[in-house]
Amino acid sequence: MRLFGFRGPNGYESVGALSKGSHDTYIDLCATDPLIRNNLQEIIQSPEQLERADLALKNSKAIGGNLKEISFKVPIERPGKIVCMGLNYADHAKEGGNARPEYPSFFMRGPSSMTAHLSPIIRPKVSDKLDYEAELAFIVGKKARHLTLDNSLDCVAGYSIFNDGSIRDYQRKTTQWTIGKNFDQTGAFGPWLVTPEELPLGCDGLNIQSRLNGQVMQKANTKDFLWGVAETIVLISECMTLEPGDVVITGTPAGVGYARTPPVFMKPGDICEIEIESIGVLRNTIADE
Repeated sequence: MRLFGFRGPNGYESVGALSKGSHDTYIDLCATDPLIRNNLQEIIQSPEQLERADLALKNSKAIGGNLKEISFKVPIERPGKIVCMGLNYADHAKEGGNARPEYPSFFMRGPSSMTAHLSPIIRPKVSDKLDYEAELAFIVGKKARHLTLDNSLDCVAGYSIFNDGSIRDYQRKTTQWTIGKNFDQTGAFGPWLVTPEELPLGCDGLNIQSRLNGQVMQKANTKDFLWGVAETIVLISECMTLEPGDVVITGTPAGVGYARTPPVFMKPGDICEIEIESIGVLRNTIADE
């Protein structure tokens, strides 16, 4: 299933699922089954809710509509944690002047830093160095601690796309990256959550790319991860308890704007697209604060 929260006319809020075999129509799960909650975070942590969603999607009398008629919400609006990885591709570490790391660089994002599919990414007043980063995201569906490679993927509720928009001059003001990664509405997330059965195990072997105004800027494959999804979960869960709704962002490949000659930064009016094979396309325009 491809699940997403949305707002319809007159502020109506619901959870939808992309229609089977369609790229532009959806099933309104909550309208089809009033017992389905209108909060995706609540749905993914409940086997009963997921089963209801699956039945609603298959219902011959399901209520639906066209994606052009709705506004997408961020898939998980208030995650307890957004854990981000840096330097998870060797080529990206190299272009930034970093040696191949022996351990991932982890940092955190806050919910206010996110923006939804088709909503603007905001360039802040204080900087013109807004950069793009194409990344695979996964969402936790079960409470988990001290997992192993054998069972770590059991806690994954689904996968999505993230554009880890970064304010590069602020990122480099200190040795910690947090401040440059948490400006309001700089991290795009969506368009939907894809449940694991629709994708390769651990999302291994999927092409990933970013495009700025139609030009390919980054192009890689998730098989190039230094730490795959399963191993990433093992590393994080030895430190902290992962909880339903937590989001993990898995790092970006080479080709980011700051490392180019001359540097390329996003500016108002630009269109940035992140595409991951078998998941979809996350599309955002850039706007000034």
